[in-house]
Amino acid sequence: MTESEYRLWADPSLDPSPLRPALIWAEGIDPPTPKEDPHPALAEVIERVQAAGEEFVPAEMRRRVRGMLRYGKYKPSGRGKPASEFLLRAALGGTFPRVNGPVDVNNLVSLESGLPGSIFDTALSGRVLRLRRGRPGESYVFNPSGQSIDLADLLLVCRETDEGWTPCGNPVKDSMATKIGSETRDVVAVLYAPADEPEPSVERWAMRFADLLGDHCGARVVGVRVGFDAEVG
Repeated sequence: MTESEYRLWADPSLDPSPLRPALIWAEGIDPPTPKEDPHPALAEVIERVQAAGEEFVPAEMRRRVRGMLRYGKYKPSGRGKPASEFLLRAALGGTFPRVNGPVDVNNLVSLESGLPGSIFDTALSGRVLRLRRGRPGESYVFNPSGQSIDLADLLLVCRETDEGWTPCGNPVKDSMATKIGSETRDVVAVLYAPADEPEPSVERWAMRFADLLGDHCGARVVGVRVGFDAEVG
């Protein structure tokens, strides 16, 4: 698979864009079953978080990430706060989630960087994704029990379907429709950074993400790209 086949496009509704995203992909991963023991990198990061406390992710970074999400009726607080904040609280409380290799890597990088991330089964999401704002009345189911999240004004990752660009992820909770399963062999992820985050910083975290997909998940091919691609046609 060539690098050019992975693309992240910005919808006109994101002009000016509130974020500097990174697209990360991996092919040929190991079957994504839960690991018996945490990856050493995850254990090490959680240990550092518990030693540093909440300021492991500086308050200024948390403020900037919330600012990236704040738009229209959407307020990034309470149950609507970025996933990175949920993960920080979970690490501090000793309840950090363990799901499977790729999701654990996504959560590790999100915790360590303070930047929320989404990860998808490429067979379900496709290799071309688009970011836009949620529209009134949009929602999707985000867990096996059928709970849904209101997407109005929220920053969304969308996949192309017969119905158009359909939401499948956001910096708070991802859709069940494209989640990693036992049959997943290729994954694609989006890391959401504020627009004023320096490009070298975003690239460093994207490379960390890709390296862990290789090391922890056995990916044969990994790649990253920072920023949006230009649409053709």
